[in-house]
Amino acid sequence: MTSQPRIRLHLWLENGETMAFGMGRVLLLDLIERHGSLRKAAGELGMSYRAAWCKLRASERALGVRLVETVGAKRSGCRLTRQGELLREAFRRWFEAVENCALLKAENLLPWPVAGYLDEPGSEEVPPPPGPGKRLVPLL
Repeated sequence: MTSQPRIRLHLWLENGETMAFGMGRVLLLDLIERHGSLRKAAGELGMSYRAAWCKLRASERALGVRLVETVGAKRSGCRLTRQGELLREAFRRWFEAVENCALLKAENLLPWPVAGYLDEPGSEEVPPPPGPGKRLVPLL
């Protein structure tokens, strides 16, 4: 049986030449919230701590807001700032709104039904780390 075609969207915010925020950053913030640790979040995404830290700092500089803050002593972990929580949720709502619009247009224009990314079973869960040499989220 052939599976239903699925709409895939690549949405992100840029500030000049800098990729400021995208779904990869949303996943990173979700995992920071879950683990209370940037190192554990990065590891679950299959990336280095330094890469994750640099991506967060680039987003913070581009957007002019702090996304995460340390908790207690330097190695005690981190958590999302209020601005980080708000931006993550606003981006997720924007993504869903754009996807819903794309699904409605597809329903009217394409000769077959399509599903959205968020309709995929388990799409709310963070996917497992990719194999060697593969990127989990190309827009992170």
